[in-house]
Amino acid sequence: QVQLVESGGGLVQAGGSLRLSCAASGRTFSNYLMGWFRQAPRKEREFVAAIIWSGGITWYADSVKGRFTISTHNANNTVYLQMNSLKPEDTAVYYCAAKGRFSSLYQSPAGYDYWGQGTQVTVSS
Repeated sequence: QVQLVESGGGLVQAGGSLRLSCAASGRTFSNYLMGWFRQAPRKEREFVAAIIWSGGITWYADSVKGRFTISTHNANNTVYLQMNSLKPEDTAVYYCAAKGRFSSLYQSPAGYDYWGQGTQVTVSS
């Protein structure tokens, strides 16, 4: 059973940085598609970034391109989301997601089979 556990959220001032972690267990993730999504109050869950674990191919939402970086660390089975130059509009619950292979729906929650519980990120102005 795949388990994803996020950590690293918190309160930060605008312009600051945070690094989110997603600890993955229960499988060998070498060919997995891993994604980060976020959901603000009264809004739909939206795509942030995705990566193919072994190949390192990455995708980003336009709203975070150039500020956020997704990466994987094989030794500890962790996916990271480095978030720089944070803005108040980045405030949301951030979720880690996984699928056993690449999906053309990588920008949609429907493209993933496994989800973490989420971690809150709050950016003050």
